[in-house]
Amino acid sequence: MVANFSSNVYSHADLSALKAYLKERLDVIGSYPAPEASHLEALIAEQLHIALDEVLVTSGATQGIYLLAQAFGGSRSAILQPTFSEYADACRMHGHQVKSLFLLPGEREDYRLPEDVRMLWLCNPNNPTGQVVPLETMRRLLNHNPQVLFVIDQSYEDFTLKYLLTEREVMERGHVLLLHSLTKRFAVPGLRLGYLTGDAKLLARVRSHQMPWAVNALALEAGEWLLKRGGCCVPVSLGAYLNETARLRERLQALGALEVWESDTHFLLVRLRMGKAAALKEWLMQEKGILIRDASNFEGLDDSYFRVATQDPEENDLLVESIAEWLTI
Repeated sequence: MVANFSSNVYSHADLSALKAYLKERLDVIGSYPAPEASHLEALIAEQLHIALDEVLVTSGATQGIYLLAQAFGGSRSAILQPTFSEYADACRMHGHQVKSLFLLPGEREDYRLPEDVRMLWLCNPNNPTGQVVPLETMRRLLNHNPQVLFVIDQSYEDFTLKYLLTEREVMERGHVLLLHSLTKRFAVPGLRLGYLTGDAKLLARVRSHQMPWAVNALALEAGEWLLKRGGCCVPVSLGAYLNETARLRERLQALGALEVWESDTHFLLVRLRMGKAAALKEWLMQEKGILIRDASNFEGLDDSYFRVATQDPEENDLLVESIAEWLTI
């Protein structure tokens, strides 16, 4: 493969130091990890200035999604679409009544969600659109819907300059839980490492459904090492990365045959004005060794949509030139 635009995980991270550290710690695989990830939870709590019982480490953010759906099984859930399919899959697995929303209520609706909704699942920044709900809108939604449990997935929080909810704001409310992804932050998807933050009573309910030894020993070692060395730093200059995303968007838009959504993060949702994303994906892979994400399976999107995550400038230019070539066939 020449270039992978399909994954939203930053693909050019230098993981050599982490690999060297884990190589020296391989003996840990001969023993069980801690039944609970308390050491890593304590480190996260210390860095976020919250209490230990306001953090729950999970085997990736996706495990957190399924734990939440299980802990609040049978709820009436609304999901802002289009978005990550695991929210709906987890909810249906655990007996939720699932409703899709394509717009959040605004001032005209007094920011009130439908009366029957008891959980709202919201990805922010959202996958696949890359858009962030304005902070003031989010605050008004929370204030006007105290009866709703808000599950806000902030897995891409380290890849946006937009303001998001702070931990302090979340802890002041008893009806918000945040999902976080160390997988995304540090570009280590194979390790599966995420965490939840929020009200201690809500998290205690979720924690009761987590099996012991849920997070493997190498992931725990990596998580502690990364947080102690890097804090909240991502393996890329964010300002430059987002500038390159804007440049990529402009170049794609200039082709004329594409509609490219504005994004607040490092990936772009694109619609072909003519043709199918699956055909473009196949041609790019076979002829150019380039992989994109066919986005037609996101609810609310059709077969003309695809998603790309920004890579290095040379790779981005290759993508644009290759799509331009396909459009002339």
